Amino acid sequence: MGVGVKTERDELTSLNPLISLDIRCDSTHNAGMRQPCLVLLVSSTLLLAAPGKKGDNAFTGRWDLTIKTANRIDPSWIEVMDKDGKPAVRLQGRGGSVRPIDDFKLEGTRLTLIISPAAEDRAAITWELNVKSNLITGAVKRGQETLGQIGGQHAPELKNKPPKAWMPPEALFNGKDLSWWEPGSPAENHWVARDGELVNEQAGSNLHTTGKFDDFKLHLEFNCPEGGNSGIYLRGRYQVQIEYAAEGVNDKLHGMGSIYGFLAPTRDAPGKAGEWEAMDVTLVGRWVTIVRNGVTIIDNQEIPGITGGALDSNEDTQGPFNLQGTHVSGMRFRNLRVSIPKRQ
Repeated sequence: MGVGVKTERDELTSLNPLISLDIRCDSTHNAGMRQPCLVLLVSSTLLLAAPGKKGDNAFTGRWDLTIKTANRIDPSWIEVMDKDGKPAVRLQGRGGSVRPIDDFKLEGTRLTLIISPAAEDRAAITWELNVKSNLITGAVKRGQETLGQIGGQHAPELKNKPPKAWMPPEALFNGKDLSWWEPGSPAENHWVARDGELVNEQAGSNLHTTGKFDDFKLHLEFNCPEGGNSGIYLRGRYQVQIEYAAEGVNDKLHGMGSIYGFLAPTRDAPGKAGEWEAMDVTLVGRWVTIVRNGVTIIDNQEIPGITGGALDSNEDTQGPFNLQGTHVSGMRFRNLRVSIPKRQ
């Protein structure tokens, strides 16, 4: 390719510094506690520009999106698939949980999603998406007003080969200070190092590692108070939920040990609010195994996409560990260690 030639990817990059209005299943959640919301795929009545083969449309697959508005840049994600011979769509916005989009219109290379329907006092919020050369561009609109620009591309498969061997584990926390960690919002940071523990004294900022990782084996120990709600984001994108919410607040897709909204634990374990627990997480590509207190609760399952609260949607890059600190005081972590694949 010649110097100075502007490609469609270059054009996408110009609007691909992250996108997404805060799309939620309920109005109280940013990326943690929420009321149950089943991840169901519901087909919509849609318009096809021309008849095609069953399930054949340009949007089929998973897409990593970025939304840029006037004052923020956010990650998002959608999946378009065939269900019972008709397209179905689900979406993950900036916060909350992945959810089905019931109202959409698909016309060839154009897809319009109704994110929030119109009401007496407000116009509908829509995403108007176009696909060309496996890239998405589009806009977030309120009625005829454009609120932000959307850019994206197909999510990578991340079918990494399992490592033959792992390096010895290394500490992520030195037990004395936050020198290997950074708060997402310094003005709201209440994380401190105390007695060999990472302690969140008050709800405020998340806390992420300065180092970034690809495939890894992570060990951590946590002490979650009754009613607590936290988690750790793998590569800064996939939240492992840690919570002891009141009974009935969260379903299994959003409860302890889940990959928030996507993967539920297959085995139950007794609650231990206020006690130390251990968790071991192995992530290779997008396949995850989670062991809680010695019991495997998620066994080599695929994570479809980013979860609410992700730092970005750049799934083909390394990312940090990110501790959620926005919901509750009193969360404690210790003995955080990581192993990476051994070079052959």
